[in-house]
Amino acid sequence: MTDSAAASPARIIDGKAFAARLRERVGRGVERLKAGHGLTPGLAVIIVGEDPASQIYVGQKGEMTRAAGMRSDTHRLADTATEAELLSLVDQLNNDPGIHGILVQLPLPAQIDASAVLAAIDPDKDVDGFHVINVGRLTAGLPGLVPCTPLGCLMMLKDALGDLTGLNAVVVGRSNIVGKPMASLLLQESCTVTIAHSKTRDLQGVCRQADILVAAVGRPEMVRGDWIKPGATVIDVGINRLPSKDPVKAAEGKTRVVGDVAFEEASQVAGLITPVPGGVGPMTIACLLMNTYTAACRSVGLDPTLPD
Repeated sequence: MTDSAAASPARIIDGKAFAARLRERVGRGVERLKAGHGLTPGLAVIIVGEDPASQIYVGQKGEMTRAAGMRSDTHRLADTATEAELLSLVDQLNNDPGIHGILVQLPLPAQIDASAVLAAIDPDKDVDGFHVINVGRLTAGLPGLVPCTPLGCLMMLKDALGDLTGLNAVVVGRSNIVGKPMASLLLQESCTVTIAHSKTRDLQGVCRQADILVAAVGRPEMVRGDWIKPGATVIDVGINRLPSKDPVKAAEGKTRVVGDVAFEEASQVAGLITPVPGGVGPMTIACLLMNTYTAACRSVGLDPTLPD
């Protein structure tokens, strides 16, 4: 796309609408599984403690899981729970044939080693895609369960752009949850991939080379408009809270949600962009449901391809 063609505001990638369509497809797939095979996918979510944000998120997961026709189990442990208690529950769920997906809500209390808990989950039920076996499967290009957020990003990119072959992709952020798996997924689509981060030399210059720019650093509005190549596609994974722009509301402690990209600036340069909120966020839960459906299908040797 030329500079002049990108002079108009970017087209918005509506993650909320895309996620709604994906959840509908999962629901139709679940109906087919029930009717044809008597199989109901089951998702178990474990939450330890009373973190308010986690409580809301877990509630949303439960509602959407049930709405898709799946079994939804929520296990709530006190914030004083021991690591042994949590591991015992994970083992119980690993051996429950009615549960096809297990998700442990993070963060966990200080007395529990999150890496030990994630490693204890059966990789074939690891719908978060965080187990080292699933990480290895993804890196090697083998079938496995893929982390939900980067999977959602890739689905939106392919829907918006079609074939990604040969495009320059820059992923800003190197976390195990988003940055690294995002890079692996883009490599599988034959993109030329750069992983950038806070210590990258000339980070702005690196970003300006990107046909696809994925921002996943957790720093509010770090990526500015002049970091973006005219016409590029920008995927903003960040979810950050800043004080409200209204001084009265700010004084009352009210906040606003922003991404890692300065949206107003970036949307004047990019060709396509995800908003925050309403972009990547809704896709994460939708992909969690898709992963649970996938795990259920694979548990009985069925093709996990969703109906259109």
